[in-house]
Amino acid sequence: MAQQVRKVVEMDGVSKEYALGEHTVTALHQLDLVVEEGAFVAIAGPSGSGKSTLLNLIGCIDRPSKGVIRIAGHDVSRRSAHDLALIRARNIGFVFQTFNLFPVLTAEENVEYPLLQMDELDKAERHKRVAHFLNVVALTKFAGHRPNQLSGGQRQRVAIARALVTQPDIVLADEPTANLDHKTGEGILALMRDINRRFGTTFIFSTHDRKVIDAADRLIGIEDGRIRYIATKRDGRWHPVRPPQAQAAERTAQ
Repeated sequence: MAQQVRKVVEMDGVSKEYALGEHTVTALHQLDLVVEEGAFVAIAGPSGSGKSTLLNLIGCIDRPSKGVIRIAGHDVSRRSAHDLALIRARNIGFVFQTFNLFPVLTAEENVEYPLLQMDELDKAERHKRVAHFLNVVALTKFAGHRPNQLSGGQRQRVAIARALVTQPDIVLADEPTANLDHKTGEGILALMRDINRRFGTTFIFSTHDRKVIDAADRLIGIEDGRIRYIATKRDGRWHPVRPPQAQAAERTAQ
């Protein structure tokens, strides 16, 4: 009997609304979404489509106005800010287009920083993990360098090591190649794809970049706050699958 793949993201009827003066703006409309462990997912859509809002909900940075979200089995829909911070710290890694490194810390200190919140790890274990993930991103010899002594690609590699060091269920990457030249961006993508395959780490990207979309094995198209299509890649080609909303509508019509 085949082993069931664990679901790391589950969304049921999720909407997100914001107050804009006297008006209410709906950024996301009743999304249903499942992401399985080990996926390499690109969320694509035009500016203002809801990509960043969706990523913020998956990353426990924000809460839904309606619906249920489960991250790595945790229902995060109505959790307190403190609970969400704990889930972010242990279950989610982040990679940003602007790197978000501390300029006064070395590469190894930047990577170690998320581990300081994990009381069960002593100094020796923290240093062991930092050394391991700096090696994974091929930056061992740059461990003592500060961000201003590193290239853009090297800074993004530090950010990737920092995202991985807590051994999260999901790594969220918001336009991770946007501030990199073409060749460097391709190298960063290849690195993340290699990590995905070697360690089974789930990556979810928000992107406009065709290179990122082409590297993904699952594509979620979003527009006007709605999932317009979902596709999976087989034999180098995209194959559309019906979004959960469409399946639900068909069931209702029957």
